[in-house]
Amino acid sequence: MKKFTMKDESFICEHCHKEVSKLNYTARDHCPFCLYSKHVDILPGDRKNTCQGLLKPVSIEKFKDTYKIIYRCEKCGAYHKNIMAKDDNMDLMIELSTHPE
Repeated sequence: MKKFTMKDESFICEHCHKEVSKLNYTARDHCPFCLYSKHVDILPGDRKNTCQGLLKPVSIEKFKDTYKIIYRCEKCGAYHKNIMAKDDNMDLMIELSTHPE
């Protein structure tokens, strides 16, 4: 099982440049406005990945009673998944579900 280190941090999105606040119920791991993330972890929250590329949202998948956003790293090409947050842009989530990359 993966070790999870809680890192609920505010940040400026490197894709859309908006200020993103903490999530306050679990770790904030992507921008709720554009859904982009950053390739920073090897294990969740460890911040040890040297890639540091932007993770582009390319699709979604059903996960329990919610969804996971599927990402492709624009730098190294790796795929990654994050659970959607309550404040994510639903228009973009719908777009990903109907037009995956």
